[in-house]
Formats: sequence, C-alpha cells, structure tokens
Amino acid sequence: MSLEKPSTPTEIGVTDDGLDYDALADLLGGHVLDRETHVNAEAFVIRPDEVQAVLSTLKEQAGFDHCSCVTAQEYDDRYESIYHLRKYDDPTQELSVVVPSPKDDPHNQSGARVYDTASWHEREAYDLVGIDYDDHPDLRRILLPETWQGHPLSQDYNQDQPQIVTLRENANPLQGDQRSEDDPDTMFVNIGPHHPATHGVLHVKTVLDGEQIADLEPDIGYLHRCEEQMCQQGTYRHQIMPYPDRWDYVSAGILNEWAYARAAEDLADIEVPEYAQVIRTMSAELCRIAAHMLALGTFALDVFGDFTAIFQYAFRDREVVQNILEDLTGQRLMFNYLRLGGVAWDLPEPREEFFEKVRDMLDDLPYKLEEYHDLITGNEIFQMRCVDTGVLSPEMAKSYGATGPVARGSGVDYDLRRDDPYGYYDELDWNVVTETGCDNFSRVLVRMREVEESARIIEQCVDLLEQWPEDDREIQSNVPRTLRPDPDAEIYRAVEAAKGELGIYIRSDGTDKPARFKIRSPCFSNLQTLPEMSQGEYIPDMVASLGSLDIVLGEVDR
Repeated sequence: MSLEKPSTPTEIGVTDDGLDYDALADLLGGHVLDRETHVNAEAFVIRPDEVQAVLSTLKEQAGFDHCSCVTAQEYDDRYESIYHLRKYDDPTQELSVVVPSPKDDPHNQSGARVYDTASWHEREAYDLVGIDYDDHPDLRRILLPETWQGHPLSQDYNQDQPQIVTLRENANPLQGDQRSEDDPDTMFVNIGPHHPATHGVLHVKTVLDGEQIADLEPDIGYLHRCEEQMCQQGTYRHQIMPYPDRWDYVSAGILNEWAYARAAEDLADIEVPEYAQVIRTMSAELCRIAAHMLALGTFALDVFGDFTAIFQYAFRDREVVQNILEDLTGQRLMFNYLRLGGVAWDLPEPREEFFEKVRDMLDDLPYKLEEYHDLITGNEIFQMRCVDTGVLSPEMAKSYGATGPVARGSGVDYDLRRDDPYGYYDELDWNVVTETGCDNFSRVLVRMREVEESARIIEQCVDLLEQWPEDDREIQSNVPRTLRPDPDAEIYRAVEAAKGELGIYIRSDGTDKPARFKIRSPCFSNLQTLPEMSQGEYIPDMVASLGSLDIVLGEVDR
C-alpha cells in the first residue's frame, strides 16, 4: 500500500483518537454560545461579531487551514452562515462554525480576512440569501446583476416581480477613454464572456499596465442554472440523482453522482455492498481519465493552438474511455448510473468482452501517454509558455481553498481518496501525485501522471471483479422506497472529483426532500486563484493559467 501520509505535529484539540471537540471548545472559550452535532462533525455556534476571532484561532492554533465551503440559509426565526473547516493534512478532522444572525438585520462579520476563499462564498451567500458580511473586502453580487431586486433564496423573495437590468449595466466600460485618469499607462480590456479561451461564458475584466496585467477580475454568473434549488425540490431516493451529471457536464458525471450519494447515504445511514463499491471506484476512475484527457487537449489548444494533432488525439483517446462507460451505463455523458446504496445494474454481459475492452484500453495507455509527453511536455514552445508562468504558492493555494490538480501542482499533498477514504480506494495500491513547480507546467504534469494512477486503480478493480463469486455480486443494498432523514440533521461530505474537492451540504427537515442543498464546486474555489496567478504577467500567460485550472462554468455557476 502507498497511501500513508507523513505525520504532522499534534495540534491543539487533536488526540490519538481524532478531534477533541471539548478541548477546541475550551480553546475558543466564551466565543462558543452553543454546540450542535452534525452527522459528520461537531459545530460551534458563535456570535455574528466574533467570526474573525474564532476562525483565526481555529486556523492558527488548531490547524484548520482549509475553509472548504460556506453555506448560508434562512430559517423562520433567523439567518445562518456555516463555515465548514477542515485540515489539508487530515480532512477527517473537520468542524463547522455556525453563525446565526437576526431575521430583521441579517449580517455577520466576514471570514474573508482569514480565508481568502471565503470572499467568493460570502458574496454568493449575500447575492442569493441576503446576508451582509461586515468588513468584507468586496461585498457585491457575484452571480446576478448588481441591479437585481431581492435575494432568490430568501423566504420572502417574489419570483414574479419584474427584473430590469438598466442600459447602464451594459455600457462600454471604456467610455471615450481607454486609459485611467490616475495612471495614463493603464488600459482596461474585456476578455470574454464569449471567447474560446475562456472555456465557457466567463468574463475576465483585465487592467493592463503596458503589456502586463495590473489587475484582473473573473466575472461569473452567465450560466447560473439553479441546480441547488432543483435538488431541493427533488426526493432523495429517486429525483436528485439525475442532476449531478449536469454540474460538470463534460467529464465527471459519476464522480458528481458519488458526491451526492456519499452525502445522502451517510445522512440516511445507508450501507453500500462491497461489490458495488468496486464498480463505483472503477467507473469513477474511468471518468477521471476522460476528464484529464479533455483538460489536456483543450489546454494544448489554448497554449500553442494545435487542433489537428493534440486536441484530436486527446479526444480520440477520451472516446475510447467514453465507449467503455457507455457499455457500462448506457449513456455517453449523463450517466445516471449510481443509486443510493449501490449502482443501477451490474457489468454488461458478456463480462469477458467488457473486461477485455477495458484491458485493451489500459494496455494502450502507456504508449499514448509517452506520445503526449513527446508532443506536449517535451515541446519547446509549450515549455516556454508554461514553465514559471501562472505561479501559485502552496500557501496561497490553501488560503483560496484550491484542491485537485491545482493544489497538487503546487505541492499540496491533499487527495480525499486517500485522506478521507471512501469507496474501495483504501484497499488498493496507488499513489497521490504532486509536483512542486507551482506553475502551469506542473498542473499539466499532475493530470498526466494521475491518468497513470487511475489506470492502476482500474486494473486492480478489474482483477477483483473478474474473480468475484457470482452469488456475492450484490449491486444495491436494501434502501427504503422513501427516505426521510431525521429532522434538522446536517451533513457535509465530499469526494475527490477530477477537478478537486466536490462537496455536498444537506440539511434535512424530516420530509423526503432536502431543506437545504449546497454544492461546493472545486471549480468555483479554484477560479478564485486566477488573479493571484496572473499578477504581473502577460495576457497569453493568463490564458494559459486559466486553461491550467480546467474549469467548467456550469459547475462554477451551478
């Protein structure tokens, strides 16, 4: 086994058995008003004006350096923000900080001064729920236009009211002068939202000082599709599972499905048969290979415009994986293959032909990867464009909540498949891939090496499935037809998707539908790092940096 992680010094509140929440409560002292027990972790309730003090203490003295998600919601008697905290060294050590605020004046202190990633999360909470965050560095709407009336997730929101976006909102930001009054050498440039290098409808507001980027702001919200709200209107058992395929709609369907399945199964205390766990693990890694092939092809297209060879080569090899997934699930993109408690059906018959198809793909993969290294990583132009550009330090990656290949390309040794095991990963032999270059080149190398590790995992799963006794091939556990988790049960669970930590927060109200369903998108947090990576660089370097993040706007905006 190669899954051991180097030990780290013991922090306050940590024992050999895990977190000591009593010690953490003592550390916070009078800041703690109350304690709640969520399904996955304890939660401390604090005053709205003490957020920064509490988060700073937990980060600096207790080691909670990863603010993975911020959830906001409205109750009948209050508003509430929840900061989901974990540790990059050990994400099984987690807790939540619950901040209630009054119904007539919903506001609390901002956590963005402690965790940079909270900036966008709090802007989204302000935009959709209506909570104000005091001392926020830039509190304004993030998904909706600034002129929008009301907050769509508040209880009193009138969805029938007319919404008018004034012509002023669409005015030419340059007006008659392209240069700043304060600095005549600066120029404002719009990149996107409709441009192939933005990987979707992303608007990048860029200020140039000469030819170098002086300031940059990713402007999102052009593809908001209300996925969280649709999940809140669906039943746990049957109606939610088709939606996750559509979040990252180009590559990570089964990985997305597993994020929801893991949260809902833990919330409802559902066991998954071992055989089904192996199938899940194999299919998830097939999706990871397909995702990384897409990322590789589009990135090469961004960097040196090679459509004929590299882009089409990558799609050719992705199609081989898609064919296998189609044999398994019946679909090529929106798989809808996982079920709470297992998978929809067993492997296709004849099984021998399916296994042979998978093994043929695995046998060809090393030669194809060697070819990619010749064409891409060994290409002098590619190296000039990627080495030492888009630099993201490990400290900044952590502060912005970066995960997946973006974080691992900066040397952050964090992978939920190993660090918070689920499925069958902890029974298999594989390695977590990291690179220490912290640049665009390192992020490409991580994805290419992860394809090799995914192939190792798939091969071991095929070996297991081939030998599995026919009488023990249980694909689903016995799940009640209607699921009604306990009222006020809350959970945050995550999986290692192709782009990073994909987390789901669910709050139950005792019915067969979630009262709150929140998606923690890895693309959303990873995209926040783009200004940090682009400062002082040229526009072509920014295009490469954006491509190296491998974002999908349908998952950013949700």
